[in-house]
Amino acid sequence: MSNILMIVTGADSLTMKDGSEHPTGFWAEELVTAHRDLVAAGHHVTIATPGGVTPTVDAGSLDAATVGGQDAADAFAAYLASIAHELAAAVPVADVDPAGFAAVVIPGGHGPMSDLAFDANVGRVLVAANGAGTIIAPFCHGPAALLSAKLADGSNAFAGRRLTVFTDEEERTGGTGENTPWWVETALRDAGVVVESAAPWSDHVVVDGNLITGQNPQSSASVARRVLEALAA
Repeated sequence: MSNILMIVTGADSLTMKDGSEHPTGFWAEELVTAHRDLVAAGHHVTIATPGGVTPTVDAGSLDAATVGGQDAADAFAAYLASIAHELAAAVPVADVDPAGFAAVVIPGGHGPMSDLAFDANVGRVLVAANGAGTIIAPFCHGPAALLSAKLADGSNAFAGRRLTVFTDEEERTGGTGENTPWWVETALRDAGVVVESAAPWSDHVVVDGNLITGQNPQSSASVARRVLEALAA
């Protein structure tokens, strides 16, 4: 059994380009799938958020029309209810010693665009984990957190690494559209990361050493599977 750190956004809104507030949080399918599959395989998951706040689920990720039917929405909601005590007991990221974990998993939702991308404590954990060769697995908007991983010279710790992320095209056509305040894919490219995208909404995972990334919610199960394979290896 391994100890897994799951860093989850603590944000419940995203300030849009026009200054309006867009309600958000973490994406249910992504957190549920990763948590469920890792725990089912016998691993222990510790949830951490900025400030230790209880994370908020994006209401849109529990909408039946969005997630493929009422049964799926109900299943996600039921699983979140079953781990409500874990979510409420989230550890502050500032208190995390990454040396105690075999993997760092970061689900998405638009929330990471509000906090994880700019959080120095998240950056500290990621830089240390990456330096130790720890598995790092952000997916969908989760890779926004990698933008916080700055080295002493100001460069990004993941510059030159291959990954995938929720694409700008997916954002425009099925995300928050042209009112999006900034584009995660573009920001990662600007930070020197090599983004490898597949067709919109396809199940797509990129593995580059200890870095395992998924493009969108459809990739959630595949990311979890690749993390489990890496842990087993």
